[in-house]
Amino acid sequence: MADTPSALNCLVPDFSATMTGGKTFELKEYSGKNIVIYFYPKDNTPGCTTESIAFRDLHPQFLEKNTVVFGVSRDSLRSHEGFKNKLALSFELISDPDETLCNLFNVMKMKNMYGKQVRGIERSTFVIDATGKLVKEWRGVKVAGHVDDVLEFVSAQT
Repeated sequence: MADTPSALNCLVPDFSATMTGGKTFELKEYSGKNIVIYFYPKDNTPGCTTESIAFRDLHPQFLEKNTVVFGVSRDSLRSHEGFKNKLALSFELISDPDETLCNLFNVMKMKNMYGKQVRGIERSTFVIDATGKLVKEWRGVKVAGHVDDVLEFVSAQT
């Protein structure tokens, strides 16, 4: 699809989405900064909680590297606000109930859950550089050590 950032070093099309804190994410507003967008299946589940806490704990180091972090799932803003407050997340969560961003980044996959095929978000992380290019992606992420890998990648870029 021509308007999906399907290849590294291609420009990510501008997009906007609702996020926590009563804000709207606009890609163009982060020009000049690196952006980490991590997609996760569901608020308040073990893997998603662990991953979000890891991003929270390393968030100051990301900021030192001129990098902003955003989490994305299909959960509602209300769910996101509760999840963000419960974990004291220092970054915003983007709500994507209509799967616009999920489709843009091609993270919707068929998965096995309790022996049944279900459609859901494949845990994935993307780095967009200060010029708006997709420079790194991780798909099918395993949570342990992942956020350290993302920080290491971002640190090597600066």
